[in-house]
Amino acid sequence: MKTSKKILCVLCSAVLLAATACSTAGDTVITPQNEQIEISLSWWGNDGRNQYTIEAVEAFEEKYPDIKVDCSYSEWSGYEARARVQMISDTEADVMQINYGWLSQYSPNGDGYYDINDLYDEFALENFSEDVLRYGQMNGHQNAIPIAMNAETVYINKTIWDKYGLDVPKTWDDLFKAAEKMRKDGIYPLSAASKSMWLYLITYTEQAQKKPFLKEDGSLNFNAADLRVMIEFYQRLVDEKVFPQVDFYERVLLDNETYAGAVAWISDATNYFGEAVENGREIVAAPYTTMAGAKEGDGWYAKPATMYAVSKNTEHPHEAGLLLNFLMNSEEMAVLQGIEKGIPLSSSAKRAIESEGLLTGIQYEASQVMENCGNIGELDPILESSGMIEDFFSAANDVMYEVTPIEEASDALLQKLRADYF
Repeated sequence: MKTSKKILCVLCSAVLLAATACSTAGDTVITPQNEQIEISLSWWGNDGRNQYTIEAVEAFEEKYPDIKVDCSYSEWSGYEARARVQMISDTEADVMQINYGWLSQYSPNGDGYYDINDLYDEFALENFSEDVLRYGQMNGHQNAIPIAMNAETVYINKTIWDKYGLDVPKTWDDLFKAAEKMRKDGIYPLSAASKSMWLYLITYTEQAQKKPFLKEDGSLNFNAADLRVMIEFYQRLVDEKVFPQVDFYERVLLDNETYAGAVAWISDATNYFGEAVENGREIVAAPYTTMAGAKEGDGWYAKPATMYAVSKNTEHPHEAGLLLNFLMNSEEMAVLQGIEKGIPLSSSAKRAIESEGLLTGIQYEASQVMENCGNIGELDPILESSGMIEDFFSAANDVMYEVTPIEEASDALLQKLRADYF
């Protein structure tokens, strides 16, 4: 009996040695059962987004028990700063939510993120049209996948506007007429944070000057006279109490109804107006503001609301691809997310939320305004440059506080834009 046990041990050892030899040769890999591979996921958002994303990750881990997902999330400002350092130091998450402008900033040659084309076994690219996929392509590489499309939208607290006998605004003149009635009560018809105001001013100026801010090759098309129009119009909006000055904008004043509306992204609709809707206020997405002689949508731009990418440094592309596919194409994630990030561009995700009756609410209404406008342009990432936006409002403040004459300020701004951005 002892001899038999010895023979059995020798045979087992031989089998293990043979398996090890095969593994070394690259033919067979022995993986211990239940060994978990850990990957990381990062995103930005509010508490609601954090909650449903965590729930989705838990569902993913239940579906793929051999994969553990380490989550990292924060508000946008902290996320952007941290992600910049991580991408420079090659320590970013395996799967990450990225901003549209990061493609040109961090992957101008297409090698800043993993090529998702190489994840064809894990990620269902067929759920996206070629027109959609091109937003995430750099130099022939599929660096990212857009989740939904986004555009600045004019949101109106119709409950307040009705109180003053005002219709939902369609033109710039409608805004000034509203201010005439509201300002005696300290109410602004609209409000906007700096980026939204900047893009809204570009919209007006493109319509007024009948020319785009950028040429087709991406170079600057505005001259000093055009920038003067932007500054003058901004000053008029502030002076006549249509908008608060961006330096004094306070998001909370939407909730206490000092602001009777806002210009904001589709993706921000619920974040900005969720409380108002809960309090019984009627919030509507107004038509894109225009003027006589202009088409609806002139000067307005759309972009991917947000995107997912895979790190070029990931050590686990297979698992990262599975997670990416779950986040963008699965029914579980689609139902949890709803239209919080906009109407999903994934055909499978959209079918899922349609079947659940989730295509409703102010965010959906804003998406419909965008989709039904055939004249809206594609936003160039350079227009979201924080430095450019700061330069503009610095010049505008110098004019408004009578520090610098407008001719001098617009000339200096033009030279700075050309030197720093074009």
